[in-house]
Amino acid sequence: MSTNYKIPTQTQIGHVHLKVSNIKRSLEFYCDLLGFELMTMYGTEAAFISAGGYHHHIGLNTWYSEDHPMASKDGVGLFHTAILYPTRKDLATIYNRLLQENYPITGSADHGVSQAIYLNDPDNNGVELYWDRPKELWNYNPDGTIIMFSHVLDLDDLLKEII
Repeated sequence: MSTNYKIPTQTQIGHVHLKVSNIKRSLEFYCDLLGFELMTMYGTEAAFISAGGYHHHIGLNTWYSEDHPMASKDGVGLFHTAILYPTRKDLATIYNRLLQENYPITGSADHGVSQAIYLNDPDNNGVELYWDRPKELWNYNPDGTIIMFSHVLDLDDLLKEII
């Protein structure tokens, strides 16, 4: 395969579409807990949700998965959907909300380029809630590649953003 092609710099991931077992339960998680807005439904089998009025950032459907078991932790499939928050304060706000709702967190990390909180949706699909550090604060190896790692995220310090 030729290595001359590079995807355009401005390219973005437009949306993710998840197979879920129960639309109502998924909407409670993504809309009621995380704050996404319901943009439209396709009958009772699909919902399209957004942040800020975009047609959809996340599609949810039960076309092939209604009432099926949760996603397997060790099976093939999506590792997680990553939701990028605009500021560290926004990440702190959603983390605080999760704490107030006693929603289980599966992990957190400081990756150098970003700070992240991990959890699972009701179908056991991984969800990463994160904030990117400004690019000028990223560190690089001598060969130009980004230095990334998984260090402990100081969650108490994160909460100081909203106190």
